[in-house]
This record gives sequence, structure tokens and C-alpha cells, in this order.
Amino acid sequence: MTNNKNSKRTARRGLCGMALLASLAATGCQVDVAGQTLPSPYWHQDDVQYFAPGPDMKLAREAAAQQQYRSEIEAQNASRQSGSRFQ
Repeated sequence: MTNNKNSKRTARRGLCGMALLASLAATGCQVDVAGQTLPSPYWHQDDVQYFAPGPDMKLAREAAAQQQYRSEIEAQNASRQSGSRFQ
């Protein structure tokens, strides 16, 4: 009789363990990282999002402003030099 109880208990534990593993595998593991839920159990059904590449230089506007400033300074220096010749 004891052997029969042990085998039933072992069978129940095994069944419960398999049910627990199956439920964990079916739900997936989700983690929220920077506003994204990773990995989703439906990742293979998600649409692909494309983000166009930005400029290679992150400070393109600042570099353009500095170049414009340098060209203005050079133009002022050139006008001063050409003006001093005639005076």
C-alpha cells in the first residue's frame, strides 16, 4: 500500500512539474527595457520597424554654423586687408 501511495505521489509531482514547465514555456519571459518589452512571445509575428539612418556626424548643424562663422571672419579680414591697401 505504501508503494502505491509513493508512486501516485511521484506521478502527481511529475505531472504538476510538467504542467508548471509547460505554462512557463507558453507564457514567455517579458522584460521592460527603455520602453520596449523584450522578448515578446509573439516576436516572430511582429512587424519589422525601420529607422532611417541619421547623419554620420551628430552635430552637423553646429559644424555648419562654425564653418559659416569662419567664412564670415575670413571675409571681414579680407575686406580689412584690401581696404588698408587703398588708404
